Amino acid sequence: MIERAGFRPYDLPLRHGWASARGGFTRRLGWLVWAESEGLTGYGDCAPLPAAGTESHEIAASALKRLISALPGQEIATALAALDVECAATTTPAARFALDCALADLASRRQGLSLRRWLAPEAVDRLAVNTLLGALGQLDRETLVAAQTQGFRVLKLKVGLRSPPEDLEALMTLMPALKAPTTLRLDANGAWSLDQARWFIESLVHTQVPIESIEEPLAEPTPKRLAELQALAPFPLALDESLPTRLATLDPTQLGARRLVLKPAALGGLNRTLALARRAQDAQIEVVVTSLVESAAGLWPTAQLAGAIATPVAHGLATADWLAADLGATPRPRAGWIELPDRPGSGFVPTAPS
Repeated sequence: MIERAGFRPYDLPLRHGWASARGGFTRRLGWLVWAESEGLTGYGDCAPLPAAGTESHEIAASALKRLISALPGQEIATALAALDVECAATTTPAARFALDCALADLASRRQGLSLRRWLAPEAVDRLAVNTLLGALGQLDRETLVAAQTQGFRVLKLKVGLRSPPEDLEALMTLMPALKAPTTLRLDANGAWSLDQARWFIESLVHTQVPIESIEEPLAEPTPKRLAELQALAPFPLALDESLPTRLATLDPTQLGARRLVLKPAALGGLNRTLALARRAQDAQIEVVVTSLVESAAGLWPTAQLAGAIATPVAHGLATADWLAADLGATPRPRAGWIELPDRPGSGFVPTAPS
């Protein structure tokens, strides 16, 4: 039975400003959430980011107060089931992700299981990850070389902040510093029209830039338009921010793209994201799990979820270095991989009292 639950705010500065075609930020604001039972504590992170498809901070705060006040006295399984039912009918994914993580962390600790094996017994312990280098226009060769020296083989860049010809010119300038087998994962954040996206993809193919994938190429994505672009591209196109709006009727075989980028904080929880990943994998659609540059309390369960999904594609989980301060130790990549610990729970341990 859940004995106590609560949350406290945090304000974490970034080392560098985050920029994308959907906007940017220099700090991550959110709440550390916890639930206690029999001397154990489970943690979650509520860090709304409306540009990524979550609710606002004001709406999240209201939802947290209401949901957390109802937890004491409930069994963990009952609380999780109620959260799943409410999640399907509401629009507060960041708040529900936080509660879901806290309850799942607590449940897995009580059972003596790592969170990933509590979610899926066949979970893996080692995850390939990409590194996020920021906006293409702000990237220099030294940073590109350093990322490869650190062992990353998939480098993610934000594009779409300038015109497609300017982005292509910047890519071509960097190409001499890119060494095989390293590839580029581009994220346009819905910046382009169909004609712009078509031109950019055709140009990439013509110039033979080693592209791993392009996320959200279209400002107005439809299955037909995405399928047209995907037919031109030898690499996967991926849906990310546009996913939460179509979850209720989502058929992975009718997306027009070959990959889904899943952010559990924008989708409303671990089990909900895991179920969507399984549907996509059954339809031969690739799956990538990505964080929202949240605190360690959110990054740990997100990484555990990626272990449960067990896809070989590099995940977007090497985001801890973007934060100049954090709530606890984070899962750190080594040579392009994250090794998940084999201990109960998510792995998160707060450095400050909750």
